[in-house]
Amino acid sequence: MFLYLKPRSSSMPLSSKVQEARVVFTPSGKRGYFPVGTPVLKAAQTLGVDIDSVCGGRGLCGRCQILQATGNFPKHRINSKAENISPLSETEKAYAARPKKSLAEGRRLSCATKILADCVIDVPPDSQVHQQIIRKDADAFDIEIIPPVQLHYVEVWEPNMYDPSGDLRRLREAMEREWQLKNLRFGPGMLLSLQRELREGNWKVTVAVDYLGQVIAVYPGFRESLCGLSIDVGSTTVAAHLCNLRTGEVLASAGVMNPQIRFGEDLMSRVSYVMMHPGGDLEMTKEIRTAINELAKKVTTQAQRELDEIVEVTFVGNPIMHHLLLGINPVELGGAPFALATDESVRVRARDLDLTLHTNTRCYVLPNIAGHVGADTAGMILSEAPYHREAMSLLVDIGTNAEIVLGNNERLMAASSPTGPAFEGAQISSGQRAAPGAIERVRIDRETLEPRFQVIGSDLWSNESGFKKATKAMDITGICGSGIIEVIAEMYLTGILSQDGVINGALATKSKHIIPDGRTFSYVLSHGKHIIQITQNDVRAVQLAKAALYAGIRLLMERMETETVDRIRLAGAFGSHIDVKYAMVLGLIPDCDLEYVSSAGNAAGTGATIALLNYESRKEIEEIVRQVEKVETAVEVKFQEHFVDAMAFPHKTDSFPNLAKAVLLPAETNAQNKSDTNQLRNKRRH
Repeated sequence: MFLYLKPRSSSMPLSSKVQEARVVFTPSGKRGYFPVGTPVLKAAQTLGVDIDSVCGGRGLCGRCQILQATGNFPKHRINSKAENISPLSETEKAYAARPKKSLAEGRRLSCATKILADCVIDVPPDSQVHQQIIRKDADAFDIEIIPPVQLHYVEVWEPNMYDPSGDLRRLREAMEREWQLKNLRFGPGMLLSLQRELREGNWKVTVAVDYLGQVIAVYPGFRESLCGLSIDVGSTTVAAHLCNLRTGEVLASAGVMNPQIRFGEDLMSRVSYVMMHPGGDLEMTKEIRTAINELAKKVTTQAQRELDEIVEVTFVGNPIMHHLLLGINPVELGGAPFALATDESVRVRARDLDLTLHTNTRCYVLPNIAGHVGADTAGMILSEAPYHREAMSLLVDIGTNAEIVLGNNERLMAASSPTGPAFEGAQISSGQRAAPGAIERVRIDRETLEPRFQVIGSDLWSNESGFKKATKAMDITGICGSGIIEVIAEMYLTGILSQDGVINGALATKSKHIIPDGRTFSYVLSHGKHIIQITQNDVRAVQLAKAALYAGIRLLMERMETETVDRIRLAGAFGSHIDVKYAMVLGLIPDCDLEYVSSAGNAAGTGATIALLNYESRKEIEEIVRQVEKVETAVEVKFQEHFVDAMAFPHKTDSFPNLAKAVLLPAETNAQNKSDTNQLRNKRRH
């Protein structure tokens, strides 16, 4: 979200001017002007930035830690230099010196750090009161388990004075004698620990062999199972699932915010950062690899396993995340023709990615499809398998950059659309990421226009008894993506919004929730401690995002020569938690029988897990993605036409007969605001 405090007036006499500095907080995007010398914590609290502090700014609790993002940020018009904040204070030195207390490299206490000039401040997840809920759980699915690594228990003959053969030779002979495995390959690294492992196991060991005949590991004694890790590297969140390679059981799951967010909320911002900061790609590569190592530790701890039990890792991610993970500079993806370094699958050793797993752990990265349609889309295709169906299927992964797949067993097409971060709460005045206390469900009374809502962390509606008590500790701070979809859809259904997306100010006499806001009006959801409202600018931000998505879908349907789709699957963390009915009311997706519109869960992550547990599926997806027809929306002339028509709710010209059966839609209005149309023509990825 973006929140500005009004800068000082230029009409003030020079003598009365107070020197001010501009501060931007990430990942929230909140910003404002503050007098030089203002503590960072005070600035954050003034703007409503979610930052923890128990000791009241005394430098005792250490919960308000922040990082300064240094460098030039053209998006924010800020050159954030190290000297733009105060040097390390005595308070911080004292805190760092206390037993069991520390400040990680680069971290500062916001209560003891003062603003000296324009700066960008990152609030890490562990410093936030309302830590994000990572909604990328593992989904249940049926799959034939063909593990990429098999375990073989063997008893090796002990050496003696009459047989001078080496330990490796006798291990080879044991594997051939007991398992008929010949010509096994042992990497040089195996010799470093082989003798120790044989003797620790009293000459009884378990050997891990991959499907290519490569020995991955030798473990002392008998070992029944090994683990694999499937990871979805999203631009906003990173999700990991630890799996038993023998049974396919998901042993543990965990997720974290992608630490690259501090370099830019959306993908193009991160590419711009690399362009403007030499070595910026290396910074982001280091950050994402560190996050993956932390996730690996987290899931193994949850499952009571060891890191060296992980012998196989699969990855999915969009092209920019894919490149940064592999250490490839993504600048070529920042402009036409959006050239990939590779569109093939990648096999690499974990240690080459700086992952602290077993020394011989292998990593498999699913193939990319096009410049903005990546391995995450390949994972979604593998998970949903539209190429096995006759029905015309539409797969949509909604994020800052939406990936779209349309087709069936005869033909598949794919594209991406630049939806931006509005659906995740950014660019929305009261928006926030999914966290306890965030509004996630909204209903508006058709007659009184009174709202009621649910928040994450409680099953009660705001008009039910016990709601205030249940949510007292949470503090209702904003509205997350699913709530944004529902409130705007409800505003349209109740007549608060016109089809063009204009808030009807005439209803202010009818409801206290509709209030003047400059030249426009806003709808207030909550008048509590934090005023949570939907402004006219918020509506426009959602319109721009949903129009970009629908235009991409309509472009594929046109290419496919179809006016309808038989089945729609919404994937991703956001797509999994929105009500499909409201998604259609808003015009995110085309008309379809609601019975066949559903969530696909974390389809990309599921695809990564399938590739982890069934190595033959890797060949399958590698063949399928080469058959996918790519459509680049940035160069399609019709995209702009579709985009403008898609600004209306649910659409300016397309009919929605199936939706009309389920929802009472308001009478259509076709008076499109011309000034808005001019603004919208600029909404296009370059």
